[in-house]
Amino acid sequence: MEATAQGAEVVCVTGASGFIGSWLIMRLLERGYMVRATVRDPANMKKVKHLLELPKAETNLTLWKADLAVQGSFDEPIQGCTGVFHVATPMDFESKDPENEVIKPTIDGMLSIMKACEKAKVRRLVFTSSAGTVDVREQQMSEYDEECWSDLEFMLSKKMTGWMYFVSKTLAEQEAWKYAKENNIEFISIIPTLVVGPFLMPSMPPSLITALSPITGNESHYSIIKQGHFVHLDDLCIAHIYLFENPKAQGRYICSSHDATILELAKLLRQKFPEYNVPTEFKDVDENLKSVSFSSKKLKELGFEFKYSLEDMFAGAVETCREKGLLPLSNGDHHVNGKA
Repeated sequence: MEATAQGAEVVCVTGASGFIGSWLIMRLLERGYMVRATVRDPANMKKVKHLLELPKAETNLTLWKADLAVQGSFDEPIQGCTGVFHVATPMDFESKDPENEVIKPTIDGMLSIMKACEKAKVRRLVFTSSAGTVDVREQQMSEYDEECWSDLEFMLSKKMTGWMYFVSKTLAEQEAWKYAKENNIEFISIIPTLVVGPFLMPSMPPSLITALSPITGNESHYSIIKQGHFVHLDDLCIAHIYLFENPKAQGRYICSSHDATILELAKLLRQKFPEYNVPTEFKDVDENLKSVSFSSKKLKELGFEFKYSLEDMFAGAVETCREKGLLPLSNGDHHVNGKA
């Protein structure tokens, strides 16, 4: 078995069964990497089946048990790797105890992974950050770049939808930069905006609950896409690999291909999917709402090119959701896959 993969680069991907992690693993395997995938429970077939069925998984993929809440649990999977993609993050917007269920494990897990990277002398650590580390603040700007950081005090006082996720990612990334500088670790953070597209996992990805909210009518998520920014899942995963492989890459990189207001998005969805009766009007949103820009200039200047359109992202997402029975075929039809 090992003979086929001799000389292949060994990398670790955390949060392997999730929306981004599983697609990233598919792309890494295609490129000939040996991948160590960490999940909280490797025995849970429902959560890992889609990984084991990937092309090349039999020869190039191993599953490892690790948990952000358990100190030192990443030491073993990371030992012997040249690179680590830290994608895992608690994404529970409904948490009753955000401090202990979301914020603490995110920060502790980040530092636990950095310590493991230091021990294993990993060449480069790529961290999947979030737009929530950049633009959550009282005074809105017309353009955001890598110099911008979200305002922690504002998030903690306002407690908007998803606040505990934005706080956890901001604190984790700030701690990581400090640790990387002090311990001389080659650290890159990728800041995706809302990730949309086809996917491998069996359940509804959290970011699609937000992205598809105009279709499902989930109004509490409208604020997140009022002046939205989007990136295709495949573009994001290819960008992870691009930044890992490019010797010139350093610092933070925003990864976002499209800016669109909720009105522009709703119009696109109405044209493409008339069967969902997407609303034409949204509370507190008028037609003069300007779109806000998330600049991927730094990533593009490094030579990266985005491949997908906004339409590609949503078509891929809706199609996959329908195939997996996660969305009805139309909003007048409550029978999914022929089952009531």
